[in-house]
Amino acid sequence: MRKISREMDSQWALDIMRKAPYITVSFTRPDDTAYGVPLSLASKDDNVWYFHCAPDGDKLDAIAVNPEVCLSAVTKCQPTVGPKDGTFTLQYRSAIAFGKAEIVTDNDEKILALRLISQRFLPKHMDAFDAAVERSLHRTAVVKITLLAPPTGKRKQYDKNGDEMKYGRME
Repeated sequence: MRKISREMDSQWALDIMRKAPYITVSFTRPDDTAYGVPLSLASKDDNVWYFHCAPDGDKLDAIAVNPEVCLSAVTKCQPTVGPKDGTFTLQYRSAIAFGKAEIVTDNDEKILALRLISQRFLPKHMDAFDAAVERSLHRTAVVKITLLAPPTGKRKQYDKNGDEMKYGRME
């Protein structure tokens, strides 16, 4: 990380990943081209993350050839004018992690992953979960990403006095 003064610890980064409305997952396709796509991920714990997709396509083709992926999450992204110097800048909170992706083949784990995703994004509709799984489990792929190391976090944020909060300083 070039600007160490903006670095945040891994627990802070995990919190960003849990709060982000989506996480962009970047893959390497079989032809060695990059492919990044925003996805709805949920975690079982700090180390295991899941997403679902169609049972065929770019993501699964990429995983078959190169299972290493990069996850990137951003929250509180706000263009702003620097309060003290008038520069055009961006306040943000971000996290990045590297992991190994694998297709989940066990139906119990697939259902667990889909439940985690549904609870994260549609908690008020869990009464319809079992019927939805029964209708679509056979045509839904689930991918498990195991992080290879704790994520790193970075932020640019100003306090109420217009000073940039550096070195992990919280508001």
